[in-house]
Amino acid sequence: MSNKLLEIKNLFVKAEEKEILKGIDLTINKGEIHVIMGPNGSGKTTTANAILNNPEYIKEKGEIIFDGKNITNTKTDEIARQGVFMSFQLPEEIPGISVTNFLKYAKSKATGKPIKVFQFKDELAKYMEELNMNPKNMERSLNVGFSGGEKKKNEILQMLVLNPKLAILDETDSGLDVDAIRTVSKGIEMFKNKDNAVLIITHNTKILKNLTVDYVHVLVDGHIVKTGGQELASEIEEEGYGKYKKEVSNNE
Repeated sequence: MSNKLLEIKNLFVKAEEKEILKGIDLTINKGEIHVIMGPNGSGKTTTANAILNNPEYIKEKGEIIFDGKNITNTKTDEIARQGVFMSFQLPEEIPGISVTNFLKYAKSKATGKPIKVFQFKDELAKYMEELNMNPKNMERSLNVGFSGGEKKKNEILQMLVLNPKLAILDETDSGLDVDAIRTVSKGIEMFKNKDNAVLIITHNTKILKNLTVDYVHVLVDGHIVKTGGQELASEIEEEGYGKYKKEVSNNE
C-alpha cells in the first residue's frame, strides 16, 4: 500500500488571467510535515487553493492526486469530505452560529454520522484545555469579536475535531504573538500522526521554531526553486529570498 498522501504533478495555475504557478511538483507522504515558504506573491496561497480546487484558480496543466485518487477537477466540498482541511489567513466571522454548533455540523458533514453530544463536548473540552482556550467562547458566534489569536486557535481546534488526512495551514502564524504561535505549534503536534500529514504555508520562520518539520520548499515566482530540511528555513531567516529571486530571473 502506497505511503503517498498528496502528489502535485507539473501544475500550472492562473488567476485573473495571470499565470501564478508555473509547473510545480510536490509529494507529501503520510506522517510528514512540509513547509512552503516564499515572498509575498510567489504562489503559496494559490497552491493551497489549487489543491482544494477553488474555482477562482484555473488549472491549465498538471494533476493533483490525493490518497490515490485524482482530485484535479473534483468539487471543493467533496475534496474536504475526502479528508483535506484548510485554515485561512483571515478566518471568517459567522454571526448567529456558535462555535460549538458550527463544529458539530462540520464534523457530522465530514463523517456522515450523527454526533454523540456528550462525547463531543468532552472531546471539545479536552482540546480547548490543551490549547488554553476560554470555554465561554464555545457559545459565542463563530469568530465574531474574537482577537486574531482566538481566531487562529479556533482554526486549530477545527483541525483537531475534524481530524483530516491532510491539514493545510495558510499563514496560520500571521499576526500572532509568541505565546499564540507556541499554542498553534502545540496543536499541530497534537494532530500529527503516522497516517496524516501537514502542509504549512508561510513567508517567515516563526511557527517553525517550535516544530520539527520534514521538508521545506522555497517557492519563488511560481517555481519551487529549492527543497531541503529544517536548516533551509534557518538559511532563509538569515539571508532572505534574494538569491533565489535572482536564480529565477536568470532562468527566464
